[in-house]
Amino acid sequence: MIKISKKIYLDYAATTPVDKEVLRAMMPYFSFKFGNASSIHSFGQEAIAAVDQAREKIAKFFNCDFSEIIFTGSATEANNLAVEGLIKSQISNLPSISSGSRAESRDKSQKFHIISTKIEHESILESLKNLERAGHKVTYLPVGKEGIIKISDLEKNIKDSTVLVNIIYANNEIGAIQPIKEIGKLLEKINKKRLEGGLSKIYFHTDAVQALNYLECRPDWLKVDLMTFSGHKIYGPKGIGGLYVRKNTPLSPIISGGAQEFGRRSGTENVPYIVGLAKAVELVFKNREKRSKYILDLRDTLWKNIIVYNKGAKLNGSFGNRLPNNLNIRFDGLSNETLIVALDQAGIAVSAGSACSSRALTASHVLDAMGLTLRQAKESVRITLGKNTTKRDIKKSAKIINEIVKQLTS
Repeated sequence: MIKISKKIYLDYAATTPVDKEVLRAMMPYFSFKFGNASSIHSFGQEAIAAVDQAREKIAKFFNCDFSEIIFTGSATEANNLAVEGLIKSQISNLPSISSGSRAESRDKSQKFHIISTKIEHESILESLKNLERAGHKVTYLPVGKEGIIKISDLEKNIKDSTVLVNIIYANNEIGAIQPIKEIGKLLEKINKKRLEGGLSKIYFHTDAVQALNYLECRPDWLKVDLMTFSGHKIYGPKGIGGLYVRKNTPLSPIISGGAQEFGRRSGTENVPYIVGLAKAVELVFKNREKRSKYILDLRDTLWKNIIVYNKGAKLNGSFGNRLPNNLNIRFDGLSNETLIVALDQAGIAVSAGSACSSRALTASHVLDAMGLTLRQAKESVRITLGKNTTKRDIKKSAKIINEIVKQLTS
């Protein structure tokens, strides 16, 4: 059995360790700055000041207004809120039906159309299923073998009843980067004509959870109305997420209570985690360019060292149009479960795909959408690097991966 003295973590798409600076910023709010941000006394004032400062800091980096940042309990919740909250608001805003001189109840039977993709995160797909069960229509755009949608497919599927386009920015399994800015420009043009013709605006949401570490995510630049981000994917804490909501975007809450977060997300503010999220976002913007180049060089080195010794290894998805930290590799004839266990025993942590569905027995819906067979999907592993990955880690990992693949396939 191959053993190494130090464990090597190569599953940064699943989660990241909390940065020391983030932890340092959070610590006071677990102890002596413990007030409830909704309380009016000095303890509460201290807490709400921290929340406001965190919101202002994130708004500054996103180049948006303070009130456009909503804190949630996770990115899953933010995705649910963006999709289901937007449709809920559309139903609430339906005009009343007039009968004679009195207005009757709103026509809640009207159904809406949403456009998304086949490779969204499970939190989006489950929300879309909920809407379909309620009678709304969803078009799931296909992707090619590189995992990228065609903008022309999106455009031809727009209907008068379309009110939401939801496209993931960078996929969590294969790292494929979608043309979000180009889609935003297209929808901007379409919306201008729709509004002139008396139709509803099409709102645009993107899940930027994996993208924030490496890609430009200013909402005005992307031309999105809603954007999801997360703490634990950017070296912040687990249990905190965020949703950018452009001004005048209708969004009904999906959690009822004390009307915190401008009435869009009730619940006592998680002050230390909100502070931690803001610090993590600050560090992303400070280090993104340099860190992206460093990680890209390491990833390309790892892939070159693997492919030299494994001529049959295949990369799932585009090589050029993917996140710089992501490799999704298929080893022909080798079960990913067998390989992941063997690598873990040797001290290297990789995964089969989304951590949110890793306990499910079904193969990846993302790889299925790209045209891979069930067998090929179950031969695929995801390797994702992070800021703590070193050249030494890559050298050791390549050697051990190659040795284990050889042992298991010989």
